[in-house]
Amino acid sequence: MKYFAKEYEVIVIGAGHAGIEAGLASARLGCSTCVFTINMDWVGNMPCNPSIGGTSKGHLVREIDALGGEMGKAADANTLQSRILNLGKGPAVHSLRAQIDRRSYSAYMKNCLERCENLELRQAEITDIAQLEDGMWQVTTMLEAIYTARCVILATGTFLGGKIYVGDVSYDGGPDGMFAANKLAVALKDLGLPTRRFKTGTPSRVNRRSVDFSSLEEQPGDERVVPFSFDCEKTPENTELCYITYTNEKTKQVILDNLHRSPLYSGRIDGVGPRYCPSIEDKIVRFAEKQRHQIFIEPCGADTEEMYLQGLSSSLPEDVQLAFLKTIPGLENVQVMRTAYAIEYDCVDPLALRATLEFHDFPGLFGAGQFNGSSGYEEAAAQGLIAGINAAMKIKGRDMLVLDRASSYIGTLIDDLVTKGCSDPYRMMTSRSEYRLLLRQDNADIRLTEIGYKIGLVSEEKWQRYCRKMEMIEQERERIRNVSVPLSDEINELLVSRETSPLKTGCRITELIKRPQLNYEILTPFDKERPDLPYEVFEQVEIEIKYEGYIRRQLAQVDEMRRLEVKSLENIDYDDVIGLRLEAKEKLSKVRPANVGQASRISGVSPADISVLLIYLAKK
Repeated sequence: MKYFAKEYEVIVIGAGHAGIEAGLASARLGCSTCVFTINMDWVGNMPCNPSIGGTSKGHLVREIDALGGEMGKAADANTLQSRILNLGKGPAVHSLRAQIDRRSYSAYMKNCLERCENLELRQAEITDIAQLEDGMWQVTTMLEAIYTARCVILATGTFLGGKIYVGDVSYDGGPDGMFAANKLAVALKDLGLPTRRFKTGTPSRVNRRSVDFSSLEEQPGDERVVPFSFDCEKTPENTELCYITYTNEKTKQVILDNLHRSPLYSGRIDGVGPRYCPSIEDKIVRFAEKQRHQIFIEPCGADTEEMYLQGLSSSLPEDVQLAFLKTIPGLENVQVMRTAYAIEYDCVDPLALRATLEFHDFPGLFGAGQFNGSSGYEEAAAQGLIAGINAAMKIKGRDMLVLDRASSYIGTLIDDLVTKGCSDPYRMMTSRSEYRLLLRQDNADIRLTEIGYKIGLVSEEKWQRYCRKMEMIEQERERIRNVSVPLSDEINELLVSRETSPLKTGCRITELIKRPQLNYEILTPFDKERPDLPYEVFEQVEIEIKYEGYIRRQLAQVDEMRRLEVKSLENIDYDDVIGLRLEAKEKLSKVRPANVGQASRISGVSPADISVLLIYLAKK
């Protein structure tokens, strides 16, 4: 028999990376919050790669931290190995990545939720959801308990209608042997949410003792470890090695001989898979000319012998998986602990969402993470943070937070989802941002800490540390502009050794820093009064000096973009706009952009349509 259990202000369904950040944000902003999870022991689980960060994803984690989220702190506390990717390229694409102890990370996040004021963590499967006549939301558990809340955040990950595929075998299930949330999937469709089927997969896990490391390339961590969190008190240490191996022609042949047994190619899987993280059988087919594919062998934790085979996700039958694994150098005698699988799941069409992540047609209902059509822990956590903030803002009657594309990768991620939608699981990449020189991981705190402080997620202590850092940057910026290097044999010897032209007269040190071959560190002997400041201060000043012209150009582009963002399109009937093409009317009516800037990024809306809108708004 159903019974009323409790009322909250915010209910979060799911305790993965999106649900964690959503629950913490709303609770820390003073809202009574309950986070529901199917299994309490898998809070913050990493069913795929036990890593945080990576290309562009590291940017997201640092932005989450700058706004007052938890993922960066949790990653720093559970790091096994840390590296910055793309160091051979410019600072816009430098991306921090850390291999994580998956079980200790999960325990950290579970304990964080348990200790959070205003938050309750409950193990229960939500099987039904409905909106009441007074606007309140009601959820029902499998045990027939009824809970109500003013706002509900759906952060269901890959559990919603989840189905596992391994060759000819398929069954209902969530990741890592969990239950699928089938009843909730039906309830959301009955509610009227526009859902679709996506697919993702995960590789095998193998026993360390069965790997021949003598034939593998070692991949160590960085000497200077950079934490994710700007508040990190104890810098993480590199305690584990990762390794690299490669597939070969034998691997390829085993897969091609058994391709007909793959549910991906036999038509048994309907869901659309991730474009930028394909299975090994998909890579073999799509990149037929490649002789080999790189495989990373990475630890899953400090207290387990499980190792993760990044790059080898598959839905082929178990016997085929064993056969192709044993063709790979280092894995000839491998012992598989967990078989690779594909998982198909329900998610929502993100065009049904506002930029606040609240549904257009369901006030008080928010979506976050893979439920919104994205992939990846970092993308999920970023959306969870924004959904949690905005649920709290709605309850408190405050303006909701919308980050624009020039402010953050988080803003780019959400804008892409809600204006362009996604035909396959969305993955963040640096190339998705037109302002990536401004949106570096090193300046995430400069871009977002003030926003987090004004919202109420950044503490006074963190804010004061940030202000002190900004003072040091400004002081160093002023100092370095006035430092000159006199002409000398020593400076010219250095310049020639660095393959850059020698001086004919003395010059300002800023002019030397602008040269690609030089930097602050190299020129230290010629800067006699250089102060003792944190590395991050010099890093910011150096980037500003080196890329001054490019940064100025991008800032001008941002000003133009924001000029369009302030032109509101709320409550516009596009049928009344004379001169607007039929396709544009249909797309604008479906997406319902908040402003002209957002409208300009909708597929099918042309520059001519934007001109028509601007004329219409001017007349109106």
